[in-house]
Amino acid sequence: MSGLLQDVNPPATGPAPLGAGESESGMAASRPSPIGVPAVGGLRPRRLLSIAHSYVIALNRRLVHEMARVGGRNWDVTAVAPEYFRGDLRPVYLEQGEAEPSRLEPVPARFSRYIHVMLYGTRLKHLMQSEPWDLVHCWEEPYVLAGGQIARWTPKESKLVYYSCQNISKHYPPPFSWIERYCLERCDGWLGMGNSIAEVLLSRGYGIRPHRVMPLGVDLERFRPDPEAGKAVRSKLGWSDPGPPVIGFLGRFVPEKGLAILMATLDALKTPWRALLVGTGIMESKLRRWAAGHQGRVAIVTTAKHGDVPAYLNSMDMLVAPSQTARAWREQFGRMLIEAFACGVPVVASDSGEIPFVMGNAGRVVAEADLPAWVATLTELLNDPAARAEMRARGIARASENFSWARVARFHLDFFDELLDQPRR
Repeated sequence: MSGLLQDVNPPATGPAPLGAGESESGMAASRPSPIGVPAVGGLRPRRLLSIAHSYVIALNRRLVHEMARVGGRNWDVTAVAPEYFRGDLRPVYLEQGEAEPSRLEPVPARFSRYIHVMLYGTRLKHLMQSEPWDLVHCWEEPYVLAGGQIARWTPKESKLVYYSCQNISKHYPPPFSWIERYCLERCDGWLGMGNSIAEVLLSRGYGIRPHRVMPLGVDLERFRPDPEAGKAVRSKLGWSDPGPPVIGFLGRFVPEKGLAILMATLDALKTPWRALLVGTGIMESKLRRWAAGHQGRVAIVTTAKHGDVPAYLNSMDMLVAPSQTARAWREQFGRMLIEAFACGVPVVASDSGEIPFVMGNAGRVVAEADLPAWVATLTELLNDPAARAEMRARGIARASENFSWARVARFHLDFFDELLDQPRR
């Protein structure tokens, strides 16, 4: 295990602190780069190419936008996104944002319905090899075909970093096992979305490369306490104020998200409650049949867009995330947790996967399948507004201190700078 790995591996409680090379503004000091193009004033920005199929949606490019802003004149950031992607819920053509601070390069992608075999077109190869890149940031798993393509096409002068969300150790058949070995050999470092991801990757031999735990971020301008927005949502649902506390759920309506134990918990509560379930999925009809037995106090919303989520969160008195580990799935991060924190919504969540690391001391963590514990915890919080107020304050502080996009972007650039300052292998 190299000294660099020791230096860049953060504490298990959250993202690593900002690097010593940062200025008071949070930006790293300018450094000459190993790849030469004509410099202005003796220095030039480091050039970052960030590739992700998720960038097809404009909101998902927030990370590259923030890296461009935080990097300022020290970093030149380009994002690569598919021209078209066949998503799980709908086909998506590349969404254009307004005044994006990072350059956006669309490229063809084929077989995107099945992410393991998705392939980028050769336009990406030309982009990668016709311009000088200091570092290539690949938000594709290092065992899929696209991850292998990017490893193959990354110029030898450029450093390559993968971002992984894989928190279950799986045995991949050829050619995916071959691709994983090739990508690990070629890359210069990797990022794991959470501590549970890092644990899995280290167990698979990834410790030979420098790494960091790197969380997702939350937009603190969109996601913030807004009582009036919450009141408007409750009014739209036909709920009067004041009324019983609202227990909320936000996410996919699928078994692994714990909806069965949520329904059983609500059925067992003796304290008055209302429930708001926001999402879509295969369990919708089952949820609606269950809701019919609770006329007037259960609302199911399946039409919410991402821009509507802050208002729905603000209508809740607590968010419940009872995710249940399955044979091939456990919670990888839980974006809804940090969005609720930022809105000042108390969170009660299970101990599946990454959830306890994301929660820290800002919310209540309950054993996945412990129904009596779920009933006791929700009963306590329904009857204790002061406890909910304390959780609101801790959640807001945790979102600001650990998960703002600006801070997450600084964590990325700090790691990239450390890699680029190291001699080549």
